Amino acid sequence: MLNTLFLPELREMLEHNSAEELQEFCTALNPGRTAEYMEGLTAAESWQVLLHAPPGLRAEIFEYFDLDRKLNILNFEDTTEAANLLAELPSDDRVDLIQELSESRVVDLLALLPASERRDIRRLQSFAEGTAGAIMTSEVAKLTEDLTVRQALEELSKQAEELETIYYIYVVDQDDRLRGIVSGRQLISALGNVESRLSDLMETDVIAVLPTDDQEAVAERVERYNMLAIPVVDQGRQLLGIITHDDVIDVVREELTEDAQRIAAVAPLEESYLRINLVRLGWKRGIWLTILFFAALLTAFALRQYDQELETYTWLVLFIPLIISAGGNSGTQSATLVITAMTSGDLSVRDWRTILSRELVVSCMLGSFLASLGFVVSLFVAPDSASAMVIPITLLAVVISGCMVGVTLPLIFKRLGLDPALMSNPFVAGIVDILGIVIYFNVARAVMH
Repeated sequence: MLNTLFLPELREMLEHNSAEELQEFCTALNPGRTAEYMEGLTAAESWQVLLHAPPGLRAEIFEYFDLDRKLNILNFEDTTEAANLLAELPSDDRVDLIQELSESRVVDLLALLPASERRDIRRLQSFAEGTAGAIMTSEVAKLTEDLTVRQALEELSKQAEELETIYYIYVVDQDDRLRGIVSGRQLISALGNVESRLSDLMETDVIAVLPTDDQEAVAERVERYNMLAIPVVDQGRQLLGIITHDDVIDVVREELTEDAQRIAAVAPLEESYLRINLVRLGWKRGIWLTILFFAALLTAFALRQYDQELETYTWLVLFIPLIISAGGNSGTQSATLVITAMTSGDLSVRDWRTILSRELVVSCMLGSFLASLGFVVSLFVAPDSASAMVIPITLLAVVISGCMVGVTLPLIFKRLGLDPALMSNPFVAGIVDILGIVIYFNVARAVMH
């Protein structure tokens, strides 16, 4: 929902070019709140407001805009001003934005940036999408190990304005190789002895990642060690940059979104739902729907094999939807629980014995409960009580089978090095549907013949 509280005043300020009032608006509030109050403005109007903010604050407010507004500003506003704004952004964020701009616009903007900034952008662009290098920022609080606490604080005060975060100070040698880490708290605590050196304060057991590491593995490591940022180093331990907690949150959100889309049998979308081309959206959904269509055809062919039973015992037809849904739903539940648990790191393939044994017990409980309900209903439909036993026996077998399939397939995919979410719920349900039909009619043959 748009926050329209200041919209009339903002538009009036713009109409009368009230520079002092616009400057006060930009500086009086938290940057996030300032951006929120500007949501009702057009991209051009938002830019006119931002021009009244100091360059650093302008970039902070800009970062809270939605992607479309950011791209409109960078694409269509004055090239020099847009380049100055780009230079103020954190290195990882500006690389993400540059990848969304047209090639000609990128050339124009980069030509106005300092050579060091251009080199940094090209270096970050060289890392593959989805890796640690692609999401790191090169703006790092780093100091040499021979500095004293006094010198370190003086140096940090000079660097602070250019840095994205100073939660951790990374200690390097003369060749920029990572030697250790000092927290801001440690520096403050050492004020009683300002002549002590960083080499005496630093922790040398530094957890770091390589630029080629998968971003999901990086997020898991940050979560496991409860870190606010994690350094990125090359094979020679040279410090390349850091990945901050906000980027990790973005990675987790992205991975969860992809898994949710796969679980729903949709190929992951590279763009948001409202921005993706409709043809591409149809293609990504159509691939899985086609696969599931043929899976449903197999269910129909399975039914065709039991024409004689259906003609002789027509009452069995009434329970086909019940049998299919019981198996599909139980398999879907199991698959979802296992996939999400593996995604969050609670489970691994090594736990397969525990997973299968737990699921077997739970499926027996669930199957027995549904079988009891099914038996009561079947007594009113089946020609006799002996025939009615087909339904509870089938339900018990189908629920157990569904749960076993639901947990086994994601584990197999994970073992093969594939994303377990590829074994989506509709796909599991399709397999269990066929299995349910086969079980149902073979139980019917055994009981009634």
